[in-house]
Amino acid sequence: MTGDELRNLFLDFFENKSHQIMPSSSLIPHHDPTLLLNTAGMVQFKPYFLGEEAPPSPRLASCQKCFRTTDIESVGDSSHCTFFEMLGNFSIGDYFKAEAIDWAWEFVIKHLRLPSEKIWITIFQDDDEAFELWSKKGIAQERIVRLGEKDNFWGPPGQAGPCGPCSELHYDYGLHTGCKKPECNPACDCGRFVEIWNLVFIQFNQEISGQRKPLQRPSIDTGMGLERISAVMQNKYTIFETDLFEPLIAKAAEMAGIKYGTDKDSDTAIRVIAEHGRGISFLIADGVMPDNEGRGYVLRRLIRRAALYGRRLGLKEPFLAQIARITIKNMKAIYPELGEKEKLIIEVIQAEQARFNETLTVGLEMLDDFITAAGSGEKILQGKDVFKLYDTYGFPLELTCEIAQNQGIDLDIKGFEKEMAQQKERARAASQKFKAGKTVNEKMPELSASCFTGYDYLVQKTRINHILLEGKTSPGANEGQKAALVLENTPFYAEKGGQIGDTGDIKTVAGASFKVTGTIPGPMESIIHEGYVTRGEFTPGDTVIAEVDAARRADIARNHTATHLLHISLKNILGTHVEQRGSFVGPDRLRFDFSHLKPLSARELESIEDSVNEMILSNRPVQAEFLPFREAMRSGAIAIFDEKYGDQVRVLKVGDPPVSSELCGGTHVCNTGEIGLLHIVSESSIGAGLRRIEAVTGREAQRLLRSQTNLIKQASKLLEASPDELMDNLKEKLEEASENSKKLEEVERKSVLSRAESLLARAETKGSVKIISSQLPGVKVDLLRDAADYLKSKLESGIIALASDAGEKPVFVVAVTHDLVKKGYKAGDIIKQISRIAGGGGGGKPELATGGGKDKERIPDALEAVKNCIKVD
Repeated sequence: MTGDELRNLFLDFFENKSHQIMPSSSLIPHHDPTLLLNTAGMVQFKPYFLGEEAPPSPRLASCQKCFRTTDIESVGDSSHCTFFEMLGNFSIGDYFKAEAIDWAWEFVIKHLRLPSEKIWITIFQDDDEAFELWSKKGIAQERIVRLGEKDNFWGPPGQAGPCGPCSELHYDYGLHTGCKKPECNPACDCGRFVEIWNLVFIQFNQEISGQRKPLQRPSIDTGMGLERISAVMQNKYTIFETDLFEPLIAKAAEMAGIKYGTDKDSDTAIRVIAEHGRGISFLIADGVMPDNEGRGYVLRRLIRRAALYGRRLGLKEPFLAQIARITIKNMKAIYPELGEKEKLIIEVIQAEQARFNETLTVGLEMLDDFITAAGSGEKILQGKDVFKLYDTYGFPLELTCEIAQNQGIDLDIKGFEKEMAQQKERARAASQKFKAGKTVNEKMPELSASCFTGYDYLVQKTRINHILLEGKTSPGANEGQKAALVLENTPFYAEKGGQIGDTGDIKTVAGASFKVTGTIPGPMESIIHEGYVTRGEFTPGDTVIAEVDAARRADIARNHTATHLLHISLKNILGTHVEQRGSFVGPDRLRFDFSHLKPLSARELESIEDSVNEMILSNRPVQAEFLPFREAMRSGAIAIFDEKYGDQVRVLKVGDPPVSSELCGGTHVCNTGEIGLLHIVSESSIGAGLRRIEAVTGREAQRLLRSQTNLIKQASKLLEASPDELMDNLKEKLEEASENSKKLEEVERKSVLSRAESLLARAETKGSVKIISSQLPGVKVDLLRDAADYLKSKLESGIIALASDAGEKPVFVVAVTHDLVKKGYKAGDIIKQISRIAGGGGGGKPELATGGGKDKERIPDALEAVKNCIKVD
């Protein structure tokens, strides 16, 4: 039975048991940005189990794409994999233990037709109910094994939440396999038994204290790995022998020119290539791009690990795309996203592997040297060396660790982390903005929290809580002093999330004035207003009026909302793989960094710009609301992976219904029409797989367009052409100039050749060799070379040496006729000798060479030295 047949058989079986068949969700758990990747079938159903949403049916079944990263270094053995398919049936407060066990047994015995004596059961040590239910199936008591919490209890350790015992079905490969001990059972990891199905009985709610109370409506969560059950059904001992992997294994072996199954090390490499090639295809299809952190780092690590194992098989050119193509061909019918994203998948794999190949050879040689040195000493690879491999040659830490440990060498992880921290500190220091008068520092005193009111107000009557001078609290600040104020309430937005802080004024009733030059977040949720006192004095406790620069805030709001429109337009036009990687929102411009493999074409940029401006012109409403985090995620709001969010989050929606929805704490316009216009200024690379767009909106876009319009008007006036005729006129002028330049060059060339011809009559002879050596003042090197070639063609036999002082430094050309080359005279040797006299050097072919020097005054001496190169018969 093939893997495809098994998948269909399982889903059909549970559909007939009144289960609604659910499609697989993405490997990226979009409803939970704190989760790296989807690791189990029940992840997409968590809101149902937690009672946060109503399920479409109390009975569900699915075949879920899953990805686990805990055992990447083990992939290559006969059992581990990163990507796998999990078959599962789920009860949301509907049926429970009896039905789950009944149907599992029915499917395994009646539909898979596995021999009942081959099935062993494990249960939780105290689960007498499960023991009785399994016993009723006629299973011998010795084949029902009780195990502890580590093996047969599911739930978040040490945390509150739903939990319960589980029961596993294991297939027995027989006494002839594994440890061969008669007492062997599923608790032994010798390989004789393989778990094929796990039934989780969610029947308790665990409190923080550890106490477990029965749930009123217990549920069921089961998981059957398609790869494992395929191996059992196809009478194979490893998943890599099944039809799910066989085409990938065959292709990897074919590329390497070896036979699978004949060598242990080669087999390991082939399995790594096949498994990783399959896994990375699914990651990219679901929107993961290579990166140095998060999900992108997992992808990069797998590609580079597979490339390294391929190198061990002699595969030097990028090869993983070939594995991806087979994966796509075989699985796109089940997972259409593979076919839809085929071009992107191949491009990403080829580019990433090619990039790693550029440094792989040098990196491996360096790693070998490090390991050799470590092996002769303390057998520890130093942290600075590990970091160099990571930072300079792109070796993931885990990959270096795997290679070193295979040779008995440990890694200085603490040293590596120290080097990494130092690099981050250098980067932070390099980008740290100058804080006027050092009004704040990293070791801040304890400050009171500030209440931000700037979503609703730009002017706020408030009170000064603290004054800071040189990073320390102060009893006051006087006229002319640089300082920082912490207010009780403030309309000033503190720099965060890529948005620059507000500026403005803070004034007292008595007439004192403080110019705010920047606003930043401080400790204990305080907001720090940096600037200087322009008049009077300030003391803590003063009542003040805080007023934000409204025009500047409006410019910032235009740019911030525009970044949201830009983000969704990039996703719509380039693909869902686009993810935000950084941003800057200021009053005069916006910058948006995102994941994408290659430069954007002019047409793509136009489409993106048009998309944003269409949303601006349609004047869509922009609204913000505070929601519980999980509810916001379920609504489809975009969150940044690994960003820390509170229980309540602010969701910024554009349009009704929303065309854009993101978690964002920044300030925005009320309607998109307020943005006016977005104009993309530039698009560039900021690293492998990372692009940057810079754009302007509103008043700055207006200024830019006016400036460019004025340039066009000036150019039109200068060229005496209307703006519509400008390009044709300019093209005509350039062609005319180019033609005149060519004519001038030809005139100059003829003049130089004429001057060169006059040198024929001044040829000297030393021994039997004719010599022409002369300076042609003001002649460029290319024409000097033409002159030497011309003279060589006129001489039947001879050596020509010419020099010029056209540039800042002297240049030399030497030509030797073919007959003299045969006699041992080489232009390259002569040019070296004469150029050295002028303080330089040169080289070239035996018949023609060029050189240069430093001292123009030595040109005559250098030309005279040509004669010294001639051997007298």
